[in-house]
Amino acid sequence: LVQLVESGGGSVQAGGSLRLACAASGYTYSVKCMGWFRQVPGQEREGVALISTGTGSTYYRGAVRSRFTISRDNAKNTIFLQMTSLKPEDTAIYYCAGLIGTDCVWDVSVYNYWGQGTQVTVSS
Repeated sequence: LVQLVESGGGSVQAGGSLRLACAASGYTYSVKCMGWFRQVPGQEREGVALISTGTGSTYYRGAVRSRFTISRDNAKNTIFLQMTSLKPEDTAIYYCAGLIGTDCVWDVSVYNYWGQGTQVTVSS
């Protein structure tokens, strides 16, 4: 099993920045991809950014590509999401997720492990 714990959410004004962190513990060697997803109440959960634990390759949803950066610290089994130029439409609960058995995909349903989520609120 793998446990994921997010931190770093909060409230910020439009144009501001936040940095999220996700610490993984347990059988982390089995995780091939880690990523950030977000969900607004009443809407489907969507992928934001992914990072391959093996190659370090990164993938971004188009709406955040030039504003968000996903990174990793392998020694600490932690990934980060640096969010800049935040917009009100970025407001959501952000979840960290881990995928075993295959490299990064955007399909939310195949991810095996999830954190508890952290709220990000961007005011205009």
